[in-house]
Amino acid sequence: QVHLVESGGGLVQAGGSLQLSCAVSGRTINKNDMGWFRQAPGREREFVAHIGWQYGNTNYVDFVKGRFSISRDNDKGMVYLQMDNLEPEDTAVYYCAADRGNIYYLNRYPYRIYEYDYWGQGTQVTVSS
Repeated sequence: QVHLVESGGGLVQAGGSLQLSCAVSGRTINKNDMGWFRQAPGREREFVAHIGWQYGNTNYVDFVKGRFSISRDNDKGMVYLQMDNLEPEDTAVYYCAADRGNIYYLNRYPYRIYEYDYWGQGTQVTVSS
């Protein structure tokens, strides 16, 4: 059973920073693509960032490029999301997700919700203006 637990959320002022962590247990993540998604009140869950298992390639949705950075530590079973220059529009519950593993995404990367098989419970991020 794969278990993901997010942490690091909280209340921060606009322009501030937070680092989210995702701890994965139940299996190693050496061959899993990992992603971060978020869901704001009244809105659908949306893709934020991705990191591949094979090359460590990263991908971001446009509205976080240059502000957010995803990273991973396979040995520790951890995935991180560093969020800088936060804006009130970043307020949401942030979710960590893992695909089923051993997938080769030829010339693309997973950004759709259904492409991820394992999810955490989420951590709340609130950015005040």
